[in-house]
Amino acid sequence: MKTSEIKFSVTLDENSLPIAINWEAQDQKEKGECKSVLISIWDKNENNTLKIDLWTKDMMVDEMKIFFHQTLLSMANTLEKATAEEKMAKQLREFCENFAEKLNLINK
Repeated sequence: MKTSEIKFSVTLDENSLPIAINWEAQDQKEKGECKSVLISIWDKNENNTLKIDLWTKDMMVDEMKIFFHQTLLSMANTLEKATAEEKMAKQLREFCENFAEKLNLINK
């Protein structure tokens, strides 16, 4: 058995708002800077989701919209892969298409 770590480092301003977010994945030998991170953790004892949502002050609204769209699409893929819920994953992808249209992220 082996252990792998993913680390996040958040630099805060005087008001405790994130101004920089850095990450590294030990097992992947990757690291970098990002503007936003959404982490969901399943608490098995509470049967509840714990969330950490951070974004830097310089993340633009349009970037956040794209980030949400891509995150929702990846959740549809994960739902299908983890549960074999093809129909619900398809519905989530359809919602994502509508989401993108309403936010003018894609042209029809």
